[in-house]
Amino acid sequence: MALNALFSPETVAVIGASKSPEKIGHEVLANLGGFDGDVFPVNPNSDGELFGRPFHESVTDVPKQVDLALLCLPAPVTPDVMEDCGTAGVGAAVIYGGGFAEAGEEGESLQRAVTEIADERGISILGPNTSGFLVPRSGLYTHFVDGTDRVEHGNVAVVAQSGGVGTALAFQAVSEGRGLSAMVGLGNRANVGFNSVIEYFDADEETDAIVLHLEGTDDARGLLEVCEAADTPVAVYKVGQEDVNDFAASHTGALTGDHELYVGGFRQHGIATASSTTRLLDVGVTLAKAGPIDGPNVGVVTAQAGPGIIAADRLKAAGAELPSFDDATSESIDAILPGITFSGNPVDTGRPMPEFSDVVAHVASDDAIDVVLVYQVYEPAVGFHADALSSLPEETGTPVLFATNGPEDEIREDLSELESVGIPAFPSVERGADAAAAAIEYAARQRVVGEGNDR
Repeated sequence: MALNALFSPETVAVIGASKSPEKIGHEVLANLGGFDGDVFPVNPNSDGELFGRPFHESVTDVPKQVDLALLCLPAPVTPDVMEDCGTAGVGAAVIYGGGFAEAGEEGESLQRAVTEIADERGISILGPNTSGFLVPRSGLYTHFVDGTDRVEHGNVAVVAQSGGVGTALAFQAVSEGRGLSAMVGLGNRANVGFNSVIEYFDADEETDAIVLHLEGTDDARGLLEVCEAADTPVAVYKVGQEDVNDFAASHTGALTGDHELYVGGFRQHGIATASSTTRLLDVGVTLAKAGPIDGPNVGVVTAQAGPGIIAADRLKAAGAELPSFDDATSESIDAILPGITFSGNPVDTGRPMPEFSDVVAHVASDDAIDVVLVYQVYEPAVGFHADALSSLPEETGTPVLFATNGPEDEIREDLSELESVGIPAFPSVERGADAAAAAIEYAARQRVVGEGNDR
């Protein structure tokens, strides 16, 4: 199913637009203030204007062809409005309301009716029971939660089964100064689900990694195959290690399924995994910005010994290696360090000295190293050497990850600057080490899949 009308529309109608600030139809229209295309409020019970746009009685009365309709309506009236959308030639619709398949037999019947209309008329449905989606580069913020329009453009697409989880990831991105190419809350997946959305963003030139929040799917094999076939790296956070099926079914109409079977499938098909929303976004950013990692060998450079020990411990526990440097690298590092520090791997510089970036450069240039993890506690007088570090991945061919600790309001801009030049940056040594380990594991899984396909 082609999804251009959903994610790249030129004209949007908000059906159920409302002058009441507490209603979804008000917030949705408000969040579209920066959209590049045309937006039309539709409500037969309203007149005048809303945000400078005149109301229309029906989607069939809109003076332009509507690509995307946003339905801010109660469930019982949705089938009739979908018929109007079909008459108007609408290509896609977002159905925010609940009371469908997640709400029992009556809701299931209602969702079937809506889906049949959509399938007959060629309408792609996001939802029902969704909080919407956002595509920042075009100002397309169809989400109804205030503040989600603050998400900036980036290169990681978030595809969440739960709109609430998608919202949480969007706000995490905002709070950490990260951008997203898209955030999609799938909801009940009437006729738009994981597979078609993954395929869409895999073909999107602005997306360099796709991260999934998954409760369960009735087509697990199809999902695994789509993820494996994607050229874009895919990472997934699968919930349901314990039995939460009743709650999950009441949420998005999905069963969580056998967790271990899913985990085994992800491993077999070369898909990265995460154990929390925070790790999911970290892994996505790392895969998008650091690119492919050739092997398990990590060079750790730290300006403080304790965090370096934590990094080494977590990396080794995850299966990474910290090899010795070659003689030339060791001699170069020894010439820089004052002799009271540790010049092995991890390298401990004692504090973020002016030559700190030179030490990182020597480690990144060592043939034994596949990826470098740098840790430096925040010291305003010293800074993070962003300019010097930014050129290293291209000059040496070795990805560099950066971790630090410091006051959140003071380090956010610096970490965003590092990520803007292609260096994944994290506000703790644990998150940096875990992201490096996850990227290494993903690369290993991809190699196994590639070797299997070559046989």
